[in-house]
Amino acid sequence: MANNEVVGAVDRATDSNLFERAARAGHIVSGLLHLLIAYIIFRLAFGSSENADQSGALAEVTEKPGGKLVLWIAAVAFVAMALWRIAEMIVGPHATEPGNGDSGVSGLFDRAKAGGVAVVYFAFAYSAVDFARGSGQSSGKQNAGLSARLMENTAGKFLLVVVGLVVIAIGGYHVYKGVTKKFLDDLKTSGSAVVTPLGVIGYTAKGLVLVGAGILVIVASIKSDPSKATGIDGAVKTLGEAPFARM
Repeated sequence: MANNEVVGAVDRATDSNLFERAARAGHIVSGLLHLLIAYIIFRLAFGSSENADQSGALAEVTEKPGGKLVLWIAAVAFVAMALWRIAEMIVGPHATEPGNGDSGVSGLFDRAKAGGVAVVYFAFAYSAVDFARGSGQSSGKQNAGLSARLMENTAGKFLLVVVGLVVIAIGGYHVYKGVTKKFLDDLKTSGSAVVTPLGVIGYTAKGLVLVGAGILVIVASIKSDPSKATGIDGAVKTLGEAPFARM
């Protein structure tokens, strides 16, 4: 009974137009953040030394006039998107669409995925607030610092290897979703001559970067070198150091 009451309350909350619009804003802000990361990666190819991850993108926004206000707005949008994903985890995917609360294996996977994405958006919101307050720092440095503490014992190294494998699996799923165009299943409209190729390129590229980041985490654990466990930024810069990537 209590569970039904929770589901009902969440379902009613997601019926709010304001909530839905705020969550959609989170999608838009996330998209803009990824475009800004792509822009930073493009500049890295020509000798820039910025951070090619969300911290680099947030730092870029901070430096612009009105940037801190934009980050506060982005933080609110990210929190709304995270709450939306939590709602999907509770009532099933596509919280505003009835009949999608699949209770099978597929439904459980979708709920777990929604919970994972919620954590990511909460992390984005936290980072946005940090940079808006002027206390943000490179994600690569944060990752390296945490990795260094975990590498102090065998259990920590094992945990890092597991994390690396999970990141590789997530990256592989992104590549699969892009190459097979499975991302079209998430859209209410069919693909177009613009949306489909962009989706294929975007999902595949993000997946490959995540796979690279996961590999770096595992290598860092094996070699006890936390400087290599720097996440997406490290993966992009490692790729940039390859002979074929030099401009």
